[in-house]
Amino acid sequence: MSLGSFIKKQFIDILQWNEDSDGVLAWRYPMADFEIQYGASLTVRESQAAVFVNEGQIADVFAAGMYKLTTQTLPVLTYLKNWDKLFESPFKSDVYFFSTRVQLGRKWGTPQPITIRDADFGMVRMRAFGIYSYKLVDPKLFFTAISGTREAYTRDELETQLRNLVVSTMTSTLGASGIPFLDMAANQALMGQKIAEALAPTFAQYGLALDNFAVENVSLPEELQKAIDTRISMGMVGDLQKFTQYQTAQSIPLAAQNEGGLAGIGAGLAAGVGVGQVMTDAMRGALNPQTGVAAGAVAGAATAGAAAAGVAADDPQAKLAKLKGLLDQGLISQADYDSAKAEVLKKLIG
Repeated sequence: MSLGSFIKKQFIDILQWNEDSDGVLAWRYPMADFEIQYGASLTVRESQAAVFVNEGQIADVFAAGMYKLTTQTLPVLTYLKNWDKLFESPFKSDVYFFSTRVQLGRKWGTPQPITIRDADFGMVRMRAFGIYSYKLVDPKLFFTAISGTREAYTRDELETQLRNLVVSTMTSTLGASGIPFLDMAANQALMGQKIAEALAPTFAQYGLALDNFAVENVSLPEELQKAIDTRISMGMVGDLQKFTQYQTAQSIPLAAQNEGGLAGIGAGLAAGVGVGQVMTDAMRGALNPQTGVAAGAVAGAATAGAAAAGVAADDPQAKLAKLKGLLDQGLISQADYDSAKAEVLKKLIG
């Protein structure tokens, strides 16, 4: 090398990365024809790491701190270059800086509904979205698996792959968990915890650590949401037989005010109770097939009610017995009972 070309050579005395822009995970120090001066200073800030690469092979890795670059601080590079302890000339080596800060508020979501097995509904097609955070913890592994020798590697490039990993892991994890969808939707923190546990090894194989994972919203197709709303409404009604009896008791004061008084209430009551009983049994059979209720129970409701009404209408004794029962239960007054009784007897005697 001539004296002129040696003078033109430019040497690096300080290596550092100021992170002028956000979102860069890996950055290669620009070398060109530069050479690193023996004894130069390497500054690695908190939330950073630095890696020396010799001819494509990773040499020395530096955590946060300030270092003077000598054969003592670069033992692997010294070995790879076959330097002796007296080496003091400038040298060339690729230097990569990595950001180890926690990447907060990263968003994930299912672009299309995913299908999972469910204990209550059989198969469920659901959408979900939320946020997660992570950080780079192993720069050597990240360099070999992800960033490579590129001049820079950004967060956006990485997260295109990470989002796909999140969705595929969520699908397999929730499908194998056996937890009913309604339980998962009611406890999104539990869902996020299970997905995070499954994702952690996947992140680790790229030199990353999953810091947090949260599920913010879960939604279902409209038709399944309507089915859930129907089930909730049925649960609010409760015991159908008691509900029918309550409605019948509520209607008695109104019937007493209508034309004919309480004379025809026996027939109406018999028909209402008969239909209500059959409908109750039929609904129980529909909700729980194991009870053995016949599928034709609903079809027989009208027949049973009509038969009960016919018997009550043709039997004055039955009318009087029902009226007496209503009186004993306090559902009608003595005056109503006497009036209705007199009307029944009048029709009977003629």
